[in-house]
This record gives sequence, structure tokens and C-alpha cells, in this order.
Amino acid sequence: MCGIAGILNTSSGCAPAEPELSTMIRMLEHRGPDGFGFYADETVGMAHARLSIIDLEGGWQPIRNEDKTVWVVFNGEIFNYIELRQALEKSGHAFYTHSDTEVIVHLYEQYGDEFVQHLNGQFAIALWDKTKQRLILARDRTGIRPIFYTTARGRLLFASEVKALFALPEVPRRLNTRSLGEIFTYWSPLAPATVFEGVESLPPGHVMTVEGGRIRVHRYWDWSFPEALPEDSRSGESYAEELRALLIDAVRLQLRADVPVGAYLSGGLDSSIITTIIKNFTDTPLRTFSVTFEDAEFDESRHQQNLVEYLGTSHTDVRCTASDIGAAFPRTVWHTESPIVRTAPTPLMLLSARVRAEGYKVVLTGEGADEVFGGYDIFKEAKVRRFCARAPQSEMRPRLFERLYPYLKHSPASGRAFTRKFFGEGIEHKDRPFFGHIPRWTTTRRIWQFFSPELREALGDFDPYAAIERKLPAGIERWLPMGREQYIEAHTLMSGYLLSSQGDRVAMANSVEGRFPYLDHRLIEFANQLPPRYKLMGLTEKYLLKRTMKGLLPESIRTRTKQPYRAPDSQSFFHHGVPLPYVAELLSESRLRTAGYFDPKSVAKLVEKCRAGRAIGFGDNMAFVGILSAMLVDELFIRSSRVANSFADTGFSQLAKAV
Repeated sequence: MCGIAGILNTSSGCAPAEPELSTMIRMLEHRGPDGFGFYADETVGMAHARLSIIDLEGGWQPIRNEDKTVWVVFNGEIFNYIELRQALEKSGHAFYTHSDTEVIVHLYEQYGDEFVQHLNGQFAIALWDKTKQRLILARDRTGIRPIFYTTARGRLLFASEVKALFALPEVPRRLNTRSLGEIFTYWSPLAPATVFEGVESLPPGHVMTVEGGRIRVHRYWDWSFPEALPEDSRSGESYAEELRALLIDAVRLQLRADVPVGAYLSGGLDSSIITTIIKNFTDTPLRTFSVTFEDAEFDESRHQQNLVEYLGTSHTDVRCTASDIGAAFPRTVWHTESPIVRTAPTPLMLLSARVRAEGYKVVLTGEGADEVFGGYDIFKEAKVRRFCARAPQSEMRPRLFERLYPYLKHSPASGRAFTRKFFGEGIEHKDRPFFGHIPRWTTTRRIWQFFSPELREALGDFDPYAAIERKLPAGIERWLPMGREQYIEAHTLMSGYLLSSQGDRVAMANSVEGRFPYLDHRLIEFANQLPPRYKLMGLTEKYLLKRTMKGLLPESIRTRTKQPYRAPDSQSFFHHGVPLPYVAELLSESRLRTAGYFDPKSVAKLVEKCRAGRAIGFGDNMAFVGILSAMLVDELFIRSSRVANSFADTGFSQLAKAV
């Protein structure tokens, strides 16, 4: 796990110089604090910041082939590198390290551009073929590891994080107004866009080749779902046995490291399965970590402790308060490099700090299970909404929402009417692929009411439904409904937010590598072909996953209904009714007018509402956090005379310490 950066002279630009590469890579020292490595010739320069996990003595990047004509730097892990190495050695390739990185150069020699098809891992790769004068950038299938690029003065610049691109003065720093609209709809920009104008991300499952001044980007892997119900000759137990074997093998592979490996334990099903597999099917000592909250609304410590006692794990938890979140939030945004609509990444950043302090560089997490096996309420909601749409006049069908959200049973008649209206939003789109996502997007898009007139004008006639449909694969409308919803979830919320702002960025903020066994592509491909009822049986989510673990988990955890991970939101930014100093500064009328993104009067009303503890539900809280984080992005990356080398240099660090 590391950080990478590089420069390719694509036309008449200057040859890459090591001082430039050094400036870029030192912005990523938090990703790789164990040392730097460089390669440069007259055309390309590549830099690497190392977090030593495999082959601690050797394995320093850049890594080369036998005759030094192929060079690579990469961020991530190749989990099946042992098997790949054995096969490559039989084909005559000679290795000079024991690292997973070296298999990449030899796979490229053996298979050319198809080398990525052989990788089981999470990665962002930069490979230079000196003979062909050819640069390849490749990103893992689901977008676990990031890579960004831009062009300036006849050169292509790339890096693991945008701040490394901004380290070079020729790269302009401006917010992309279209992306602001997308973030405040889908929770992230639609790839390849980023919140910064002129900077793009390589989408998940894609390869970029740059040769002869031409840039070509192509997809090498994608999620795919059946158009009709699969043949159902197999028993549920047969599916469960295959899934159990795949899960065990995915965990076994992702435990490979030359340093101790821990695991996150949330108290929910997904992380409980990972820790249970480690305990029962591997020789790895079980060391677990969790975050707890002082507020019972968010705290899952009782469930965490139940599993700790059941497994007998050595466990550490981090108690997170609302004031902790308020103090650490600017640092969170410095690492996410994007506005966010929830504070949830911040406690995970505090947790990764504790993981690192305990001497661990690697943790396995349960992220991805909900997307792969249908765990989110959004999938249940869509199922019920389609059921209601078939009899729109029915008074009884909408009562099914009370099974999803029991608190609705106690709502007055007016509340039930609101429920019908809310979940009926967009019912005319029931046959379109994005139907299941309309309620979430509608709630998030309420943030638009706080936009300034100028920003609204810049966004013009932005249509969120048309925008998402332009990104969907041909033929998706023929897929079964749940497959359509899973595809969009994986390509928006998961890759754009969960694996980024709530995953890679807040773990690597403290030099910790997160690994995601549920996102092993073999598991995804298996799950995508399952009959949908094995994911959502009635209104029971992740049915097959739960069945697979029968007898291995306490029933209270195995059958527990999912509790979404959440953290205190707007209340984190006020102390005894007074906004924290940086909050007051960034959300002041003068500062908002200077930035130009939001309407100061509307924001002032929202701030007062939150200050008084009158924020209403997700809508108000998302708006407050989204606006504040957007202003932090503006302050940290746009207004500053330079992008700081570390958060400690930003000027916010002392404010945060003082809170």
C-alpha cells in the first residue's frame, strides 16, 4: 500500500525532473511513510511513497523487468501474487524481489495489456514500457485504490491523490460546479469527473494507455447481471457451500502480509463474518478494532462486545464524541479532497489512527457486502415501491413500509400521508434503472436550495436522471430490477464515496491499508448471477450470506437487521450553542459571498436551525455537513496560496486542537 505520482511528456513539454517528482510524492507521505523511490528518463518520471507490507527488505519501487525496459510503480496489493509468480517462473521469468509488485512487470511481458485480467487485488498501477514509449495506468475492478490525472503544459500528470497534482504550480485549482451538483445528488461526482475542474479519475475497472501522444481509456471489467431468472436447479445449500468456500478463500488471500493484520468489527453481520472466518479457518491471530459512540443512537458497542466475547478476540475500541468529530472534520476533508454529506468518515479516521498506534498497518473490513449481497434498505424500498406501483390506490400496500421502518407505525395519519408521498416520488419511473435510488437522490438534492443564484445558473438544466443514464451500459434495462439497482449503487455511492471518502482516504490518512474481502471479483461474479431471492428473501436482506454462516455466528448477530453505520452530524459543530471557530468563519456571510457557491441568507437560517438543535432528519444534517465540507475544500485547495504538504501545515490544525 503506497502513494504514486508521475509525469509523462506527451508533446513539447519539459522532461520530468526529480525535484518535481519529489515535490509531488512528498504530498503523499501519509500514504507511504517508509521511504521514497524514483525513476526518470527523458520522457517519463515516476515516484513512489512506500508503506512496507510485503517483502519488507526488498520490494522497493519502482520495480523493473530483467532488461530494465519495463518499470512499474503501484499502490495496493496483488493478493494472488504467489500463484502468479510460480506460473511466471515456469514460463522463464526471473525475479529479483519477493514482492507482489514484481509480478506486474512480468505479467505485462507475458500478456501485454491483458495483464490486468490475471490480477486478484486492489490496485492503481502506473507502468512504463520504455521500448514502446508507452504509459499504462490501471485501476482495480471496484475502485478501491484511487488514481487521478490532468494535463498541463504538454505533459500528463498522475497521482494517488489530487493534492500531489496541485503541488505543481502549473496545475490550476478550480472547483467543478457541475460536480458540486452531482455530489449533492449522488454523494459523489460521476466518474471520471472530480470536484476539481480539469482533474479526472481513472474509473474502476479501466485501463488508460498513452502512446504517441494519444490517450485511450477502455474498460476491462464491469458488474453484469442476468436478464432473466437463472435456471433454478441448484439448492440453497449448494449455493451456500460455494459462497462459504469463496469467502474463506478471499479472506485467506487478503491476510497475506509480512506484517500483522487486524480486522474492523462494527457489530454488524458483515464484519462479524470476516472476523469469524479469520478465527475459524486461518492461523492468523485475531486482533480487532471498533469505533463506539457516546450517543446511544449511533453506538453498537453492545453487539461488538457480544462477538468479542464469542470469538475471544484481542480487541480495542475508540470512543468517539461529537466534539471529537467537530475537531477532526477539517483534517477529514483535507484527506477526502471532496465535499461529503455525512460526518461518518471522521470516526473511521480516528479509528485508523488508533490502529496505527497499536502497531498495525493492515485491517480487513466488511465493506462491500451490502452492495454485493443486497443489504441496503434501498433495495427493500425499491421492491415495496414497485409492489405499491402495481396497485397505486391500495391503502394496505404502503403499510409494508412499517415493516422496514417500525417507527412509522406510530405516525399520525398526516405522517402516513407523508410516507406515501415520499416513497411515491418518481413512481412514474418504476421501469427505469435508477428507480430505486430516487428517494435518496431526492433527499440529497434538497441541498440545491442553498446554492447561490450564480451556481444554479451555471448548473443550467442539469437532469440527474439523464446524467446517470448516460453512464449506464447498453442493455441494462433488460436486467432484473435488483441487478439494475446494484449496478448503480456500485458505480455511485460505493466507488465514489464509501471506498474513497469513507475507505481509502481515512485509513491512509494514518498509513493504514484497508482490505475488502467481499469485493474479491470472484465473489462479485458469483453473487451477480444468483437468483435475486437469495439476496432479498421477502424483506430479509442478505439471505444467502446469513444462511452461509449458520452455526458459525451467534444467532443474535446472524439474524440481526442491518443498522446503517452513522455518526453525529450537525450537532458536532457547536459547543454549548456556539459554532466552532472555523465553522463560524467559513459559514460567515462574507466568506460565503466570496466563495460564491451558496446563498448566505439561506445558509444562515440553516446554521441557526442546527445551532438550536432543530435540524430535521437527514435533509438538514446532510445540507449542513455538505455546505461546510464544500467550504473546507474551497479553503484548503482553492483559496490557499499553496496546498499544504500536510494537514498540520494548513492553519486548521491549531484550531482543531483548541476545540
